[in-house]
Amino acid sequence: MSDPGGDDALLRFVEQFAMVLTESGLPRMPARVFAYVLAEDRERYTAAELAEGLRVSPAAISGAVRALVQAGLLAREREPGSRADHYRIYDDDVWAHIIMQREPLLRRYTAVLSEGLGTLGEGRGAQRIAETIEYMEFMRGELPQMIERWRRHRAEHAASEIEE
Repeated sequence: MSDPGGDDALLRFVEQFAMVLTESGLPRMPARVFAYVLAEDRERYTAAELAEGLRVSPAAISGAVRALVQAGLLAREREPGSRADHYRIYDDDVWAHIIMQREPLLRRYTAVLSEGLGTLGEGRGAQRIAETIEYMEFMRGELPQMIERWRRHRAEHAASEIEE
């Protein structure tokens, strides 16, 4: 998507996808940077390249990449002898990585809910909390199997593309 005529189309897509990511809780500038790195063709970017590509100031990029690195969505690398950091998608299987990062959060939800359930009397609220715990435990148990199925699917899909 990095052809000169495609820059506007790329940026329109970035803004659309960033809006969805923002609605999901990611701050606006990190969402824009992540969408750009996901959709743009290069493998690695300096902060200056991200700023230029997104048509924003380098200062806006600084906080965004820091947040994305801390969240495990971008990796920061530096070439020997270089002063510039380079950023890339953390993992080639980025969505499986993102989903698996949610497992500790599900574990924390379950712990807090379980503790709270012990303080509640019988009633509809306690039933809802118990069902929520059951759901969280079910999801935690399914995540590794779902990711494994995804990886098999991804490998099969990649193999079928090579054959074509």
